Amino acid sequence: MNFLVPFYRFRGRVAALAMLLALGAGPAIAQEAGVAVAPQYDTTHVYVAPADFDRFVDSFTATFGGKPSPRIVTNVLPVPSRSALQYVWTPAGTLSTFAFQTPIPYPFGQERTGYLVTDMDQAIREARAAGAEVVVAPFKDPIGIDAVIQWPGGVKMQLYWHFTAPHYAPLDSVPENRVYVSPDRADAFVQAFVRFAHGEVVDDNRRADAGEIGRPGERYRRIRIRSAFGRMQVLVTDGHLPYPFGHEVTGYEVKSLGETLAKARGKDARVLYGPYEAADRHGAIVQFPGGYVAEIHDLRSRVRPVR
Repeated sequence: MNFLVPFYRFRGRVAALAMLLALGAGPAIAQEAGVAVAPQYDTTHVYVAPADFDRFVDSFTATFGGKPSPRIVTNVLPVPSRSALQYVWTPAGTLSTFAFQTPIPYPFGQERTGYLVTDMDQAIREARAAGAEVVVAPFKDPIGIDAVIQWPGGVKMQLYWHFTAPHYAPLDSVPENRVYVSPDRADAFVQAFVRFAHGEVVDDNRRADAGEIGRPGERYRRIRIRSAFGRMQVLVTDGHLPYPFGHEVTGYEVKSLGETLAKARGKDARVLYGPYEAADRHGAIVQFPGGYVAEIHDLRSRVRPVR
């Protein structure tokens, strides 16, 4: 979500907003296929209570490294509201974090990620042509344009575009957008998103280890997609999911799961599930202060003992 109000109302805050974009300054972004830019410009949206904001950001950056932007308080929606907001960059993935001081208008809070696009008009045309619906029409903010789209299966995400292109350093590891869908809509979702993202299905395993979703000894369908937007893991389930599965929207790849979990525990995060060793990775589900739930994993070629 960007900063979604008419420019004249917040002219004095443009400098602060520009500081948010300056974080992670790196090489100029390269033009990719379609409207995607690069994974370091795609953020997970995290909503926390104001009282939990500092603890969450401190815990997340202590776990993954990186740094937060300056924090500002403003209206981030096209309707009246008030929220503190902060961009958080880490080598394992980026966040857009919000602590609303007013009720959150519908449907905001349901969009899971924000994807930077090269051209908003083109992105909307291509999303619709691929099978998405526009649930929040494009609108301007002081530094760009935003919209929210919904894919078959109900998956919502934000698209955003900036008047001045941001420049962020590449990530050390690209996170996975973890999407849970039903068998009824899985193929429609994958077909639509791959067409829009100019991506490819790199794995479609109909007998993946369901221990990855809290059901050891069973099998489920797991689809992995790669595009210029980054990685996506589609988890096709019957909805019989033990807690906390389905609450995590992003999976973070790290060099050592054991070391990362130790850092997380040291900053008030809780391990809700795992560690669990699957075919190609060792993973766990972690809850950070404020309630944000994430999957964290290392690859089996990198697996180290987990304490």
